[in-house]
Amino acid sequence: MKNVSPIDIAWMRRAVELAAHGIGSTHPNPVVGCVVTNRDGHPVGEGFHVYSGGPHAEVGALRMAGDQARGGTAYVTLEPCNHTGRTGPCSDALIEAGISRVVYAVPDPNKQASGGAEKLRSKTILVEQGILQDEAEAVNHVWLHSVRTGRPFVTWKFATTLDGRSAAPDRSSKWITGPLARADVHRKRAECDAIAVGTQTVLTDDPELTVRDEHDVPAERQPLRVVVGDREIPPTARVRNDRAETLLLPTHDPAEVLRQLDDHQIRHLWLEGGPTLAAAFLRAGLVDQIVAYVAPALLGAGFSAVGDLGVESIDRLRRFNLADVTRLGDDVRLTLTPLGGK
Repeated sequence: MKNVSPIDIAWMRRAVELAAHGIGSTHPNPVVGCVVTNRDGHPVGEGFHVYSGGPHAEVGALRMAGDQARGGTAYVTLEPCNHTGRTGPCSDALIEAGISRVVYAVPDPNKQASGGAEKLRSKTILVEQGILQDEAEAVNHVWLHSVRTGRPFVTWKFATTLDGRSAAPDRSSKWITGPLARADVHRKRAECDAIAVGTQTVLTDDPELTVRDEHDVPAERQPLRVVVGDREIPPTARVRNDRAETLLLPTHDPAEVLRQLDDHQIRHLWLEGGPTLAAAFLRAGLVDQIVAYVAPALLGAGFSAVGDLGVESIDRLRRFNLADVTRLGDDVRLTLTPLGGK
């Protein structure tokens, strides 16, 4: 970018921080942050996309700024939209507010909404792109991945003992990890659009697959529950209760699962299935992130966290990038991504 100053970087960094506040609540839309400064470069408004169907980040920032936005600059993490849906185009809102310069980080890959930068330039507004693009991509990586690839971003979550066991020989698997790790799982679930398990998990563990607080009270917004497989699920199964919607997918093909979830505008799938479902997604190369909760415990027997991956020699060992390590009480959460990225 030309004419980038430390002030530009500072306000775009603030916009990225604002965008993060929308994670988990904007489905199926992106998270976006915006800062508006007046003609003297002083901040007069800021906003973020709070919920789907609500005001976009730019609109919230412009409302806060009022007349002080005229002649000023808008810093936005994603290219202002040029699409009329449940809200009007943000490009129009910036034009009407009299903004003279727009700086955005990431071009919009959504063909239905892109074109905002071109429209702004047609109105003689100075438009610049690329500042803090990596940071803005990172905070919005789930949505960007989904739009660019045409399928949901997939996070495989599992809890395991030190020896890689996710269940005892009798298939019991509750409370491998402690309360802090279990609470963290619910926080992570809340950021996703759907939670998937296989029929074996439903028949064995009878999970509810909802987001709940420390008092076991369900959250207001619940991800879609997805059950993969062709075995019959009893009507008394907890995934059939009225605390959340449930989608039954009678298939064993991970690609078909993601195709159907994309039809439902699912951007982020939280995969909580057992070893068979996990192995199927891993073999298909359809896991974008792994979140592993490891407890300081041993079983010595029982069920592995993942099934057969077709690895017959150590030279075919599947390795991942270690992106984060977080201690949760006595447990550890490891966050991993595929080598080379996707």
